[in-house]
Formats: sequence, C-alpha cells, structure tokens
Amino acid sequence: MRFTILGPVEAVAPGSDVPALAPRHRAVLAYLLLHAGVAISTDRLIDAMWGPLPPDSARAQIQTTIAAIRRMLRAADADRMLTTRPAGYVITPEPGRLDLDEFTSLTAKTPADSDDPGRAADRIRAALALWRGEPLAGITAHYVESARVRLNGQMLTAVERLAELELARGRHEDLIDELSVHAAANPLRERLCCRLMLALHRAGRQTDALHVARTFRETLADQQGLDPGHAFNKLEQDILRDAPDLRPPVTAPAKPQGVSFLPYDVPDFTGREDEFDALIRLWSGNNAGVVTISAIDGMAGVGKTTLAVHLGHRLADRFPDGQLFVDLQAHTAGQAPLDAGAALGALLGQLGVPAQHIPASIADRAALWRSELSGRRVLAVLDNALGADQVRPLLPGVSSTLVLVTSRRRLTDLDGAHALSLDVLPAADAVELFTAIVGERAAAEPLAVLDVLQLCGFLPLAVRIAAARLHHRPRWTVAYLADRLRDQRRRLSELVTSERGVAAAFTLSYEQLTPDQQRMFRLLGLQPGRDISPEAAAALADLPLDDAETLLEDLLDAHVLTQHQLGRYTFHDLLREHALATAAAEESPDAQREALGRLFHHYLHTAGTAVDHLYPEGKNRRPRVPAPDFPTSPPRDEPEALSWLDTERANLMASGQYAAEHDWLSHTSQLTATLHRYLLGHAHQVDALTLNDLALQAARRSGDTAAEARTLIDRGQVHFWWHGAYEQAAEHYRHALDLARGIGDRSTAADALHALAAVSTRRREYDQAHDHGTQALLLFRELGDHGGEARCLTYLGIIDERQGRYEAAHENHRHALQVHRATGSRIGETVVLNNIGLVYQRQGRYDEARRHHHQALELSRRFDFPGDEAESLNALAEAARSMGELDRAAAEHDSALALARESGYRPEQARAHDGLAHVQRDLGRFDLARDHARRALDLYTALAVPEADEIHAFLTGLPPTANEPEPPEGSAADQPSRTPSTSDSTGRS
Repeated sequence: MRFTILGPVEAVAPGSDVPALAPRHRAVLAYLLLHAGVAISTDRLIDAMWGPLPPDSARAQIQTTIAAIRRMLRAADADRMLTTRPAGYVITPEPGRLDLDEFTSLTAKTPADSDDPGRAADRIRAALALWRGEPLAGITAHYVESARVRLNGQMLTAVERLAELELARGRHEDLIDELSVHAAANPLRERLCCRLMLALHRAGRQTDALHVARTFRETLADQQGLDPGHAFNKLEQDILRDAPDLRPPVTAPAKPQGVSFLPYDVPDFTGREDEFDALIRLWSGNNAGVVTISAIDGMAGVGKTTLAVHLGHRLADRFPDGQLFVDLQAHTAGQAPLDAGAALGALLGQLGVPAQHIPASIADRAALWRSELSGRRVLAVLDNALGADQVRPLLPGVSSTLVLVTSRRRLTDLDGAHALSLDVLPAADAVELFTAIVGERAAAEPLAVLDVLQLCGFLPLAVRIAAARLHHRPRWTVAYLADRLRDQRRRLSELVTSERGVAAAFTLSYEQLTPDQQRMFRLLGLQPGRDISPEAAAALADLPLDDAETLLEDLLDAHVLTQHQLGRYTFHDLLREHALATAAAEESPDAQREALGRLFHHYLHTAGTAVDHLYPEGKNRRPRVPAPDFPTSPPRDEPEALSWLDTERANLMASGQYAAEHDWLSHTSQLTATLHRYLLGHAHQVDALTLNDLALQAARRSGDTAAEARTLIDRGQVHFWWHGAYEQAAEHYRHALDLARGIGDRSTAADALHALAAVSTRRREYDQAHDHGTQALLLFRELGDHGGEARCLTYLGIIDERQGRYEAAHENHRHALQVHRATGSRIGETVVLNNIGLVYQRQGRYDEARRHHHQALELSRRFDFPGDEAESLNALAEAARSMGELDRAAAEHDSALALARESGYRPEQARAHDGLAHVQRDLGRFDLARDHARRALDLYTALAVPEADEIHAFLTGLPPTANEPEPPEGSAADQPSRTPSTSDSTGRS
C-alpha cells in the first residue's frame, strides 16, 4: 500500500479492492502520516481537525474515522500498519510507501553529494517528481493550512538547492523556466530570486536579471516594508558590474560518445514513471566502480523490453562508453535460448573487440568481457533471459556499468540484483497510450476506451494491438471494438496482428513450464472464482498440499500467476482465458468435471466446518457434507472460521453461480443452506439474496419441496432483518409454512411459525405473535431441537416484556441464554443479552441494563456481527438517556447510526434517528431533533411499523423552529438513519 500527501491525499494498493475514504477520514489519515511513527492521542486529533471549537460528536467521529481507516488497511492486508498505544494511534508505513518519507530521504545530503553534484541533482529531481500538485489537496481541517505552508517550504528549499547544484555544473539555461515559475508563485522568497537572477545573468540576460531584482525589491517593500538582505544587494551590484566571479564555471569537454546498440525506442511510450524513478535512484545511489544490476520481470506482454530500452535511451548520456543490447531468446518463437558463449561473443563485438581476438571458451570470453568493461561507463540490456544460470556469466566485474536484465521469470538466484516486477499499466497511463496510437477517435469515446482497456486487462501488448487494429480500420468505432472484445470465445483471437499476438506470447510462456506446472495451469483456468488458495488448488488438482503450493509458487515465479495477497493466487484476465482454452483443448470433459467436483467438495465441506464453529446451534439444519478423500485443513476455531469465510466469500459465491448454470443443482442448494447463517449475520445481504434466488430456482427445477420451503424462510429472514420489508418476509414465511405442512416437514414448519412470530412482534400484534411462538415452541420441543426452543423462548420473552410481564420475560430469556451458552451459539447469546438489558430498562434498573448491553456489544464486535453491534449501541444509548447522560447517549446513537448505515440495516438506522431526536430535544437543540425525527419518520413509514405514528406525534410536539446554527460538518445531523427505542432486539437468530 502506497500513501501520498504531496498532492491529493490517497492510499492506493494495486490489485486490491480497497474501500475509498471520505474527505474527513483522509484528513485524519494525512495527519497521522505527517507524524508517522509518533503516537497521536484522540485529543490531539480533535484539535487538529477542528481547532478550539470541536463539535460535541468529535470523539465519536474520530473513533468512527479510525475504524474506517482500519477497514481500508485491512482490505489491503496492511492493518498492522496502524497500532493503538497508551499514548494514542501510531501509523508506520513501510519504507518507500509514503511519498513524504521518500522526499525527505532523497533531499537529505549524503557524503557523496559534494564529490558528485550530478548525482545529488538527480536525487533532488527524483524527490521533486513526487509532488503532484498542492500538498494535502482535497481535504479540509484546522491543521491543513499550516502543514501545507511547512511542506511547501520544504519543497522550495529543495528547489533552491537543486538550483545551486545545477548552476555549479553550468546548467543555467536549463534552470530559467523552472525557477521563473517558482519565483512567480513565491515572490518574497529571496534565495529563490537570487538563483533566478544568477541563471539569467549567466545566460546573457543581464536586463532580465536586474528586472527580477527590482521587482523583488519593490514587492518586499510594498508587502512587508523591508529591504533585501546583504547577499541579495551584493549579487545585484555584481550583476550591474558584470563581476568575473559570476561567470559560468569552466567544464571539461565531454568525452566522445560510445556506440549504441539499443533497439528502436517507441515514440509513444507511456507511463512507468514510478519504475523509472526507482531505477534512476538505484543507479544514482551507487558509487562509481560498482556494477548495478536490475532484473526486470513480469508476465508476457507487460512491456519489460520496452521499459528497458526506453530507460537505456533516457540514460544514454550517463554511459558515454556505450549502450549494449543482446536478446537471450528465452521466449522467442522458433529459437532456442542463446547460450552464454554466443551472448558474450555478441557483447564483446559491440565493445569493438575484433572477432579474431575473442577466445573460444566461455570462461575466457567472460574474463575478457570483465576486463574490457573495467574503468568504463556502460549500459547493457540483457533481454529475454531464461534464468539466472544464463545471465550469471554475462555480469561485469569492477565497472561503472548498469545491467538491465529482462525475464518472464523471477531471477531469485541472481545475487545482488535489484528486482523490479512489472504490473499492468494504471488506467490513466493505458488511456494515454491508447489515445497516442488511435488519435481523435479515442478522445471522442472516452467511456468506450475504458471498456476496451478493461477488456485488454490493461496489458500493454494487448492495448497496443487493440489500438493498432482500430487505427488501421477507419470505419470501426471504439465501441465496436469493445463489443468484439466482449466475446470471450474470440477475445484472444482479436488481439493479434500479422507479427504478434497475446495468445502466441502466452503459449511461449506455457511451453516453458514443466508437465506438472502445465497441468496445474490448465486446471486453475477451470475454477470460477477470482483467486485460489493452496488448499483449494490441491483439491482441484488432487495433489498433496505441499506439492500444490510448490507448483503455485513456480507458476508465480514464471509470471503466469500473480499474487495480490499473501497465500492467494490469481490470473491476469487474459491469461485466465488462455488457461481455460488450454484446459478445454487438453483435458477431457470428464477430467474437467472431476476437478471441479473436488474443488466444490472442498469449498462445501470447509464452509460447513467454518459455519459450524460460528453457529453451532444450527448444525442439525445444515447439510452434512462428508470429509473429502484428499487432505484438507479446515478452520480450527471461531476466528479462523470467520477469516476463512470472509476470504473465500467471493469464490464461494462464484462456485454457487457456476453450479447453478451447469446443472450442479445439489451443490447450489447445499451451499446456500450452509452459508445462510454467515451471510445473514455478517451483513452480506446481496450475496444472501443472490444465492437464495439460485437455490430457489434449483429447488423448483428439481421438485425439491423441502429445499424450496427452507430457502423461502432464509429469503424472508434477509428481507425481515436487514431491509425491514415485513410484509414481503411474511409472504415468504406463509408460503414456506404451507409447503412444509403439505409434506409433513415439522422442523421447517416450526421455523416458519417462529419467523411469523417475529413479524407479528415487530408490528405489535402480540396475541398473534404469542400464538405463532407457542406453536413453534411445541414443535421444537417435540423434535428435541434445543436451539429452536431457545429462539422461541427469546420471542416469548420479548412479548412478555412488551406487555409488562417482566419476571416471565426474565425467566424465558434466562432459559434461552442457558441453551445458547450450552450449544456455543454466540449470536444467540448476543441477542438474549440485549433483550435482558431491555427488560431491565423497562424496570428502571439501568446499570444492570447497560452491563448486559455491554456484554452483547463485546460479543458482537469479537465475532463481527455488525447488526447486533448496532442494536447494542442503540440499547446502550437508550439506557444512558434514561439515566440523564445525554452526551453519552448521543455519541452511542451516532456510532450505531454509522454502523447501521454501513451495513444496510434499515430498522436500526430508524431506531438511532429516533433516539437522537429525543436526545437532541432533551438538550434543547430543537432543529437537530426535528431533523432526526423526520429521518426516523421516513424510515418508519417505509417499514410500515407503528413507530411511525409515535414519531409523528413527537414531531408535532416540538416547539416552532428556532434560529439555531447549522450543525457542524460530519455531525450526526449529516448522516442518514436507524430503528426505534421500542424495537425488539432479536438479532438474526
């Protein structure tokens, strides 16, 4: 993950789906980065964000912001970067991941600077290249203005030092335009003005130099009433009399340039500036007489040779003794890799060694090569290497030589080499490359251009071929090209010209693999998910885990796989299509189905084990999948189970979708039933409904009435808990009840009755709710289903509490709690603890109520139940308000509101808005109370619940609108909504 503050504040992790941060969150992140490595307390953050007048919710906002930053870091597998210490929060980016740290490192003076001003100037230019506009752009906070002034001051100091170095080297002409821009933007910067005056004078522009001096003197007097310093006055006088010591330094004549054997440098080269900066810093950071080796690796078509050749041309003036190039032919169609002896012969010939003087043996040629390079400054490109063994004899000895090696394999055995792995182009660079080739047509269809680039996977070779095809077909539009590329069956065949093609490049990479590696490559193309773990790959290939992991690492080193997260392997999109096509050509249909069957069995069995850890009370309701014949390593406890499910969720969804589309109906149904509790409890509503749709279709196609009824209940639960669509949920429950009774499925009938009791309770139809709940309880007891019995007791306890039967409510909840703890049901325990707290609130025993709500909150956070966490926070806030602790109540409702919005939990959004309306009314903030009440009313009306009438009456009873100031930015009034103080806390149990 890379952070930037010298321009727009951004946190970027290529290849990862990192959630975007809001401006306020980026402001807090930037402040932490400005003080990287230092513990920053919450009070200091509040002062930095708002100054002396923070909002009442400042502390809650900071906590919410830190949580958002942690989620962003966690998505990039960088959560250890932000730690909490007693003194506050500390962020510690890895070296080279924060542009400010890089800038500071590059501008720091080194002992070698005085001996090599050119090297020092290159370092400063690399540092200034990190600036992408105004620092801390895109954020507002109390601290930003002073921090921005300080950062700009550091940048100008670097500009002034660069000017000193370049003036000392006699490069005054090159400085004038650059210094003029900075001086115009900073007219009171005396040292900057002096450097510009000297550069103009040395360029023979004495009049312009004196005009700059006069303008500075007048501006300084007008704006600050001051005169320039002694150094300025002396320089001005020296320019007037053309003092000899102002003349440019005498430089030694340049050595004659050596010959260049570099291939053609494409004029439309685009992007790769970060890679260039890294390579230039690498070269600039080395002492004379030391060989610098950079091994540039990457997948076929990613632009390794193009980068090396372009860099060679850009650095040619720094290697006056020659720029050499040899193609080692590791991946050249129809050619065997070049042996070291032939490569050395070509390189020695480029250095001017006569053919008759080149020895026959490889050892003698290598010795002569090292001798010829001694004392020379040479750049050598060793292109298309097979491996370290091919390259090692070609490395110089003591020499000021830069060696650029390109290979499709990681050269891990090339000791001392700097590794640079190329990724695909960033979107902006790919657009620039495509437009440079295509011209005006690209500018006319910007959205279609992005479609084409995404279909090319931003792979430079694919982008160039697609652009070239369009360029030579004047009747084609960009959108037409995109439509052709969307057809996966012919996409690779579209990306080909008479001399090159993406598929041909991939085929060469494939042919270099061993037979075992080729088989793994093919089978990985079959799996429908986006990435794969070693355990899943082992199941797919029917291999021991260690063997599978070795093959995956081999494919990673060969750049036919990529890795954006530790322990996860994936394809570039075009390589995935090539792998699938290769599998179709080389694997029989039976072998393909058997491989996928092993993979799906692994996913289903491991998912079942994981869900059993998290929701043990529902084991008897979920499909029992036997352990596969191949070895597996399922999760061992609750944290591992949740981590596995979160990591594999996208792949599990993809396997369910694939199975449904390829007549694997039993897998879809079993997977849906297995994952339902996890998806429901962890706010993955969209995924839950998607799988429910697939399972419902599968059940109806196969005539499985029991599965259809079960799926209808699961679908209703999503609508009930998260969306608050109570009538829609009730329809599903009633339909399921009819189906279950028709086939004599008492277990599903009991679940449907329990669910209908929940709907009736929410609508305050307590007699009907009690009737449904009692029927369900009797059925669960007859079936010996203790988990179902506990869930029914919870609802009966809620009904007792609503009707004032507090002791009966306690008795039902205590019994349910005992069962949930005995079965290890964390979600059931969380739900019951919140409901016990609500009973205590009704009895006025608020300390006991908060204690139970805190226990529920700890459990919901520990096991990542976002909906129950929101319920706990709202319940805590309601108890705090009853105790007269209004500020605490507001903060807890604010936190609940943020969480319910993030997870899409509409009922708890309404409840939070309702609670905030009452708190703000009690604080005398009637405009804020009215705003929250209206938001609660909108939600209650949409939910069609009785609380709508109550909040409407509350609104009517508020005083007329007062002339209150607008709430501060980021306060609770700027947020959307949640559920009522009278809502049932029932969780998704």
